[in-house]
Amino acid sequence: MGAQGAHTRKGTQVRTLIQAFRTKELRNKILFVLGMIIIYRIGSFIPTPGVKYSVVQECVGKMQTASENFIGLVNLFSGGAMLQLSIFALGVMPYITASIVVQLLRVVIPRFEALHKEGQSGEAKLTQYTRYLTIGLAVLQSTTILVTARSGALFNYQCSQVIPDGSVWNLIVMVLIMTGGTGLIMWMAELITDKGIGQGMSILIFMSICSGFLPQLWEIGWGTNGTDGEWWKFGVVAGVLLVILIFVDFVELCQRRIPVQYTRRMIGRKMYGGSSTYLPLKINMSGVIPPIFASSILAIPTLIAQFGNSDQSWVKWINSNLANTTSVWYIVLYALMIVFFCFFYTEITFNPDETADNMKQYGGFIPGIRAGSATSRYLSYVMNRLNTVGAVYLLFVALIPTVLIMALELNTKLPFGGTTILIIAGVGLDTLRQAKAQTEQFQYTGFLLENVDHKEA
Repeated sequence: MGAQGAHTRKGTQVRTLIQAFRTKELRNKILFVLGMIIIYRIGSFIPTPGVKYSVVQECVGKMQTASENFIGLVNLFSGGAMLQLSIFALGVMPYITASIVVQLLRVVIPRFEALHKEGQSGEAKLTQYTRYLTIGLAVLQSTTILVTARSGALFNYQCSQVIPDGSVWNLIVMVLIMTGGTGLIMWMAELITDKGIGQGMSILIFMSICSGFLPQLWEIGWGTNGTDGEWWKFGVVAGVLLVILIFVDFVELCQRRIPVQYTRRMIGRKMYGGSSTYLPLKINMSGVIPPIFASSILAIPTLIAQFGNSDQSWVKWINSNLANTTSVWYIVLYALMIVFFCFFYTEITFNPDETADNMKQYGGFIPGIRAGSATSRYLSYVMNRLNTVGAVYLLFVALIPTVLIMALELNTKLPFGGTTILIIAGVGLDTLRQAKAQTEQFQYTGFLLENVDHKEA
């Protein structure tokens, strides 16, 4: 019976996949998403006017950038377009930064918190603010990238004359083009969310990461021109990656379900309530934010040191300790910041007082816990315990690449980091969940006649 049940489930999954392509609406959504991804990847290779493309290619070939510093993160989220100085050089990083800033401002600005509580209309207003802030950050980041590229700091001073014409007018035109590319990416992501499957910005991030993932993984075994690679290291890295992805998927799907009971209430002539449900709390409530924040902050001293004299003592200390991801100082500071931001960001996104007030307003209570402040204290207690486990989990995932680099003595960067693994697993799970939900809308069994599938008119 077990084998027969497994065979039946496998057949159901195959039929679901076939049904997704047979149904016109789902097929059009999938093709639309693929079309947007192709346009996004083409734009990542179109150089910005004013950039000497041959020199850029030479610089990228010389440069070995760690994947977990700020420049590496921006280049990672842009699919390698930043170091190519293409029209999509900024990628989705300005939008991600703007979204995080707007969330953090809810704590400081009461107006933002009021909009958040208004529901759909308030969220639409916050989204509009996020768009404006994205454009502003795009102007700032594109200016910074072009100035550092012209000075040579972007490529660690290994090459020059990337931008032959360094006039102000030429830089303004290039900033406008890169900012326009960011606006186009933001518009494409919203189109994918509205007319496709999954969350648009997450899918573009996913494809940006995967675009450089397989070539870097293959480079560990193949090496340069098939000469200096080691296939046993390739096998170890691929096996560890597979195990970590399975582990991350398992943890991301785990929930701490707090039972909630609703009392019966008479409204007019009808009786409402009396149902039992639960409040799902994830182990990792902060998601991928702590590693991003930690690596970005640790990269700031490295960026500042690039403009200093290499003979100065403070520049040497930063380059040997903070620029090296395997140094003791970097590992300790990186771990402490991940733990801090894990608790800090969860405190912002999940408010126990607000959740307890909402439960009390609708007649809900946790069995054995009094409604109101006692419920809030209990939720805070549970969240602190979950955050402790979540912080340890994030530390494990984020430090695995560093351990592999030190154990296998890999000179090149790994094709994955803690941030990369969390994004691949999280976006993949969310997209598959939404695709399955939309597929089941067109593939359900009839409720009047058994074993009869209803079809569209």
